[in-house]
Formats: sequence, structure tokens, C-alpha cells
Amino acid sequence: MFKNLTVYRIGSEWGTTAAEIETELEKSRFAPCGASQEKSVGWLEPRGVDHGPLVEVVDGQILLKLMVEQKMVPGSVVKRRCDEIAAQIEKQTGRKPGKKQIKELKEQALHELLPMAFTKQSVTRVWIAPKERLLVLDTGSQARAEEVVTLLVQAMPGFAVSLIQTEMSPQVAMAHWLGTGEAPYAFTIDRECELKSTDEMKSVVRYARHPLDTDEVRQHIVSGKVPTKVAMTWRDRVSFMLTESLQIRKLAFLDVVFEGTSAAAAKQDKAESFDADAAIATGELIELIPELLDALGGELEPGSMPKEAPVVPAARPSAVQDTPAPAESVDAPPWA
Repeated sequence: MFKNLTVYRIGSEWGTTAAEIETELEKSRFAPCGASQEKSVGWLEPRGVDHGPLVEVVDGQILLKLMVEQKMVPGSVVKRRCDEIAAQIEKQTGRKPGKKQIKELKEQALHELLPMAFTKQSVTRVWIAPKERLLVLDTGSQARAEEVVTLLVQAMPGFAVSLIQTEMSPQVAMAHWLGTGEAPYAFTIDRECELKSTDEMKSVVRYARHPLDTDEVRQHIVSGKVPTKVAMTWRDRVSFMLTESLQIRKLAFLDVVFEGTSAAAAKQDKAESFDADAAIATGELIELIPELLDALGGELEPGSMPKEAPVVPAARPSAVQDTPAPAESVDAPPWA
């Protein structure tokens, strides 16, 4: 149900019912792009049932779904059509169109091409946890997250959110975990990460399917490279990639989460399956998110400065040299 998470804290003053949210979102129910419409944004039924409710409540958790549909017209095609129109004008008038007219011609070319364009659709799932005051968006794109937040703020009076920040930044915390080889309580460090240098070369080292508790990794940390992504697992139940901006990506629920549900799931209809998936996903994440925030020192109070991590001990001498290098991928050998 969820793959990538961007998490916000909802202001304490907001409070409304699912019915009230439904009324507001109904004003912006999704409709496909018209013939000359470049983009359409609106709310869809979370269950995927046509003309169903736009708000679903499962175990007290509010679930929404936003659809964005956009006509895909390549810039090269628009330019070619614009050049054709400009050439016709020059032939008829004997002069080339100026910059201002060219801009207008590009808009004209785009509108001519829109009715013939293919459409691309993308869905963003939205989860509101009223008791915990959390807004969780299923996206790894900050631009898309901001678009969804703007629409929610416009739709619901008094709705205000802020991105969660922690006492210790994810980047500092990840450097400490990798440098000391000590994962925070309830978490393990997996076999994937990305490290970047902070100098002008911006060199990158990526590890995939490779142990991270090595002197080689520690040497990169000591020499100044900082983690931007680290793969982790929470309580052997949920794996994910933590990023420097506190996003959770590549979210995966492990088999233990679904133990005892397989046989029942086979007998469920679509509606029951939605309820089960939503209950499992939100039930796990409602526990994971607070423990992840605790691992990062807790939430940062407004106006406070993040704490620094303890100094990483120096690595034992190794063959790794801290020289700028292009991005590289490091995989374990097939016999490892």
C-alpha cells in the first residue's frame, strides 16, 4: 500500500470528522483531462470503486488518494510545430516573428497538440493519523508532497502541517551508526548505502549487497564522506531506506508481518482486502515512525538546533584512499 513516505506533523488546533473531509474533497473529485487541458488534479476513491467515498476510515486511520493526470507533449515536438507556424508567418509577412510572438506561438503549438497527446497518470496515497497528528504521504518527491499538502490545506479549514525535524539530523545519525558499527535500538543496518563527499568534487560511493560494518566504510566516514541513504530494518518486520531528508523509501513489509493472514486473504473480496492491507500497513508504521524518531534523538522543538553525533573513532589503516572519484557501485563478490 505504501512504498515511499514523507511525514508531516499536523498542528494541534486542527480537528474534523471524516464526513466533513468528504464534503470538502467532493468539490475537487478527479476528472480526466479535457481535450485541450494539459493537467488535471483531483481526489479518487481509495478503494478504487467508482463513485465511492473519497475518504476511508480503517481502525481510526483516515485514507485518501490523489490522482494527477498530465498530457505528455515532448518539447521537441512543440518546437517543431512552433517553427512550422513561424515559417508560415515569415512567408506570408516577409518578416520573422519576434521573441514575444515566438512565445505566443509556442503556446499555440502546445494547444494544437494537446488533443492528440498521450496522458500519464500518477497516484499519491495519503494517510492521516488523527490521534498521533501525523500526515503521511506515499511519495519520495518533495515537489509532489508539497502539491498534496497545498491541496489539503485549501480543502480543509484550519489544516496546517510542518515537516518533522529531529534533534539529530538523519545524515549525522547515519554517519555515527556506520562509523561505530552500532545500529540504534530496534533497528539493524542492512547492506546498502550511499556516501558523498562534501568538497567541490562531490564524489560518490555506493554499496549494494555489501556488508557495511567494515573498516573500508569507516574510513570513508572518517575522511569526510557523509551518508545520504542507508538501508535499515525495523524489528525484523519492515525494511526501508532512510534518506538524509528523513524520507523513508523502498518500504517493504517482511513475511513475518503477514503470518497467519495468507489463508484468510485468499477468501477476502476486494473491499475486505483493502481493509486488511490498510490495517496492516498503518498498524506497523504507527509503531515504526515514533521509534525511528527516537533513534534520531526525538523531534526537534521549534527554534532549537540539531545535536551533533559523538565523534566517530578513527578506522584502522586500510588500503582505501580518500581521493575524489566518480560514482562507483560496490557489490559483494559472487562467492561471498
